[in-house]
Amino acid sequence: MSLHSRRTSVLLAAATALVLGISACSGSSGSSDSSSSGSSTAGFAVDADTLVFGVVPDSVDTETNYQPLMDYIAQETGKQVEYFESTDYAALIEAAIAGKIDVASFSGFTYVTAKNNGAEISPISSIVTEEGQQPGYYSEAIVPADSPITSISEFRGKKVCFVDPSSTSGYLFPSYNLLQAGINPETDITPVFAGKHDVSVQKVGEGTECEVGFAEDSEVAKSDAVKVVERTMVPGAPIVVSDALPADIKQRVTDVLSNVTVDQIVAAGITSADTDGFRSVFFETEPVDDAYYDIIRDICAETNAKQCQS
Repeated sequence: MSLHSRRTSVLLAAATALVLGISACSGSSGSSDSSSSGSSTAGFAVDADTLVFGVVPDSVDTETNYQPLMDYIAQETGKQVEYFESTDYAALIEAAIAGKIDVASFSGFTYVTAKNNGAEISPISSIVTEEGQQPGYYSEAIVPADSPITSISEFRGKKVCFVDPSSTSGYLFPSYNLLQAGINPETDITPVFAGKHDVSVQKVGEGTECEVGFAEDSEVAKSDAVKVVERTMVPGAPIVVSDALPADIKQRVTDVLSNVTVDQIVAAGITSADTDGFRSVFFETEPVDDAYYDIIRDICAETNAKQCQS
């Protein structure tokens, strides 16, 4: 849950190639046609009784971390909430473009990319993990715990673990920071895409497939096999809602998710939220808007990243 990239067009072009179409394992039986004229399904990804909640599995705990929030949405809207785990960031982007999700948790970069490619979605809020925080988290540059490396400037020539070409904290900001350190992420390093933040941490800790790397702070904090050499604040990952939803449902979801604390969720009877695991990743949501992600657009412009563009 848990803000900075330059000419990374080659690697990001590869990411664009991943945007091929929504995976058949979306979990929705009979994927609903968003152009349906039936009043019971129009505007919904599946039907009027269901809200599809899309995520990318950034770690092995992704579904567990989101379940209390989905339970709360279900209770407050009277809808069944269906968990949609996309295969990667590109698949979540395509799902949003195709109208296959009603609510979703994006990375900042994924959200901007989805919007640039025609997804009709709006950011509602971002999850804050600790009291007093601003919506945001850290992209951390990591090395093995016993490594003599002390800064990103020493990453030149190394095998570098990234998360995914469409990951904000696991690729976009790290690439920008490398460029700021005078290291071209296309030619001066050997990139390795781990797929998930926890896997990036694991591989760096092992020090073989990856000598150094990047991941978000919440996953880095779980490992004593790596240490942080630099960190950059990233705008908080947005929870978004589909603009295609009927106005009253969209407003209800927005009201439910815009500003709610873990204690309010527990008080509402969602006992699954009252655990150390959920409290470690969720303190409250704070409202954000589209303009909050302009820094992502600025970095896209500086890097001329093809993935950012429509």
